[in-house]
Amino acid sequence: MDPRPADQPSAAASAALPRLAIITGSAGDIGRAIARRLRQDHDLVLMTDLDLDAVARAAAELGEGFLPWQTDVTDAASCAAMAVGAQRLGQVVTLVNNAGGVTAAGLHSTSVADWQADRALNLDAAFLTFQALAPQLILGQGSVVNIVSVNGLGVYGHPAYSAAKAGMIHLTRLIAVEYGRHGLRANAVAPGTVRTRAWEARAAQNPNVFAEAAAHYPLGRIARPGDVAEAVGFLASPLAAAITGICLPVDCGLTAGTPSLARTFTQSADW
Repeated sequence: MDPRPADQPSAAASAALPRLAIITGSAGDIGRAIARRLRQDHDLVLMTDLDLDAVARAAAELGEGFLPWQTDVTDAASCAAMAVGAQRLGQVVTLVNNAGGVTAAGLHSTSVADWQADRALNLDAAFLTFQALAPQLILGQGSVVNIVSVNGLGVYGHPAYSAAKAGMIHLTRLIAVEYGRHGLRANAVAPGTVRTRAWEARAAQNPNVFAEAAAHYPLGRIARPGDVAEAVGFLASPLAAAITGICLPVDCGLTAGTPSLARTFTQSADW
């Protein structure tokens, strides 16, 4: 059965359309960096966010080829409306599910509302967005890149967020395996600590938070938004044509191991 809706353009017609990338949560630092990187090999970048004013400012700052769109990624109707708008703009070849956020820091302090809110934004939203855009991505033999987190791979606090990100990693595999027959690829990028405006509250409480975090990373630093963007650009590109279903940490080595812990265990200056 043809998975395309009846009004979906043919493959030949779609090939002549502008190549379109869509990024959710585009008003933030990582979203902007991803948008800037994807513009290098896409004709248009649709920057979506719940905060229309913020994403419009971001698109205006980035310049030509960046288009703002208001979307509530936790709402199926809003995602569907965004998909209709995208179809009018061009052929969707890349979807980056970047929208996310955290609530309670520990399991004991996590309420039912916290759990549901983090699941909705960090897992359900990726499903809803992909579901709305899947017919267009199939036609374009496109690529999905889900921005997850090292929290989905290990325990680093924020339990509801972490559980949702672990689910998002598995959603990535599900898309890769089920939709691979259509030429559609799906991969995940798992950042560690990234210095963004989302950390402002914690940095205000502890001005040394970034230096303290960097001490746990083998590279001795934390990631930058551009580091995440370059990984997304690679996975969305033809250079990664044979890569699907993987989770790529962009974490300055955190998930490989912790030098300070190895130093404690070995009591060796080698670490």
